[in-house]
Amino acid sequence: MILLDGKKVSSLIKDEIAREVVKMKGSGLKVPHLAAMIAGSDGASETYVAHKGKACDQVGFKSTLVRLEEDVPEKVLFDKIDEINENTDIDGLIVQLPLPSHISEKKVVERIRVEKDVDGFHPVNVGRLLIDQPCYISATPNGIIELIKRYNIETSGKHCVILGRSNIVGKPMAMLMARKGNPGNATVTICHSRTGDIEAVCRQADILIVAMGKAEFVTAGMVKENAVVIDVGITRVESDKTKSGWKLLGDVKYDEVAPKCSYITPVPGGVGPMTIVSLLNNTLKAAKKEIYR
Repeated sequence: MILLDGKKVSSLIKDEIAREVVKMKGSGLKVPHLAAMIAGSDGASETYVAHKGKACDQVGFKSTLVRLEEDVPEKVLFDKIDEINENTDIDGLIVQLPLPSHISEKKVVERIRVEKDVDGFHPVNVGRLLIDQPCYISATPNGIIELIKRYNIETSGKHCVILGRSNIVGKPMAMLMARKGNPGNATVTICHSRTGDIEAVCRQADILIVAMGKAEFVTAGMVKENAVVIDVGITRVESDKTKSGWKLLGDVKYDEVAPKCSYITPVPGGVGPMTIVSLLNNTLKAAKKEIYR
């Protein structure tokens, strides 16, 4: 069993990005600038935004954080997005999810200019991904693809089963694994809450990507020998065995599944760090106008 060490790979990629930023500065170009917007005080969102800001500092990006109250009127949030859309110094904008219930996530996603949509959620970017055109790819699926690539995992002709059909992970992940290319050329099955005999489908997978949001959902009996297992889930649960009083669990029951795998991601330290560096890569592309001019 080989551990897919996202923390190690993300560190290497950060070094690559940092060297590119140094070159940009040396050529008289502006450094990439990422803006993040957060509404309310959700604990997980605060943590994610802090990690993204720290990552920007590590690679030499500029970063801006826009904080809004939980009860911010939708129009005020839209006005802030418009303001960043018009700011030529800012290359990328992310609006941290989840949003307060009175704000339309769909409208927010569509409000961000496609050339600044480094989260890869805008319908134009999703559509371009579907027809295999240059675009910003959603950070978590793109991070998984990069992890597969860095470990030289063969995907061509393999059966990839994806648990979860979200717009953020499951659907774009399926498109990436099925497209022509390397990684890619896999036969893809998407499973969800209405899938019959989901355990049997999982046992067919050469590559199992789990994004259900259910702690330790996948057990050893659902995984065939030598499968590649990639765990996107992360759930915080109480624990009397840690100083903090809580621990993080993935969607895979790691201790019993890992011995059956050829490769597996840990939680934490697997997909999470790769998501952040994918966001940085998208911001770098935005600054260099590699996708949209």
